Amino acid sequence: MDSRIDVFEAVGLRNGEAHIIRNAGGIVTDDVQRSIALSQRTLGTVDVVVVQHTDCGMAGFDAAGFRHALRTESGEEPSWDVAGFDDLDTSVRQQIAVLRSSPWLFQQGEVLGFVYDVDSGRLRPVD
Repeated sequence: MDSRIDVFEAVGLRNGEAHIIRNAGGIVTDDVQRSIALSQRTLGTVDVVVVQHTDCGMAGFDAAGFRHALRTESGEEPSWDVAGFDDLDTSVRQQIAVLRSSPWLFQQGEVLGFVYDVDSGRLRPVD
């Protein structure tokens, strides 16, 4: 979601070489799983890569406070979660685990994780 990051340049791809899904925090939500399932079945996507980045606004995010503010302002409870995280590597590993355990996703390709450093422009693999 962060507009500072040119995803294709960061991973060395050209436009059209990958299906890119961007959202707040790089969190694997139900909608992300829906999009990947569609991509796998209609576009032939095989491998999946999770990339989160340094200096992310979701790091240390107060999800409970945000939900409370939304409920207070709108009078309604949101039907979706807003997950933050405290540690980038742990969060990337958690997103990979969600993808690998999803019953709706094909599991024949690789599921990899990286942290993108917004200062250096480098990708660091997460084991």
